[in-house]
Amino acid sequence: MTSRVGSRVAGINGSDFKHRERVAPLYQMSASMKSEVRKLNLVHLLIWLLLAAQVMVSHFNLVSHDTVSMPYQWEYPYLLSLIPLFCSSLSLPKNNISYLVISMISSGLFSVAPLIYGGMEMFPVAQQLYRHGKAYRFIFGFSAVTVMYLIMVVAVQVHAWQIYYMKKLLDSWFNATQEKKKK
Repeated sequence: MTSRVGSRVAGINGSDFKHRERVAPLYQMSASMKSEVRKLNLVHLLIWLLLAAQVMVSHFNLVSHDTVSMPYQWEYPYLLSLIPLFCSSLSLPKNNISYLVISMISSGLFSVAPLIYGGMEMFPVAQQLYRHGKAYRFIFGFSAVTVMYLIMVVAVQVHAWQIYYMKKLLDSWFNATQEKKKK
């Protein structure tokens, strides 16, 4: 028993902690990677909600098309990026490798690929805007191309970090599984 008041037991100088159990670095890394993936999933969800709101507002004519323009073609397949978000959220609580792999593959297909296509789709419009100063689509008074490129820059970074952390997490889980099989 420890005593908050009084002297220490004779022979103990505070250096007796080395024999105690510690959390293995593999599991510490897994916990920190899970935390990062959860944070990135939240940012991804916010980006998805922004794009879903734009699509819904423009298709249901909730405001005029002068206020919120029609969505670009790349935004529709990007709405499917909720699938990798859902799979990665399912994989985290029980270290499910299968869902994590599905999330990584579908992230490339439903998140990164539409962003690449969107960059190419909007490039001529951006070129026209910056050469001639003419914009034909607007989102709350700002050029739609500029707003969408800003969203794309953030989205590309989020998805790149998501894939990176999911790969590190996959390696961590796979190594833990291999160690269990050896025992």
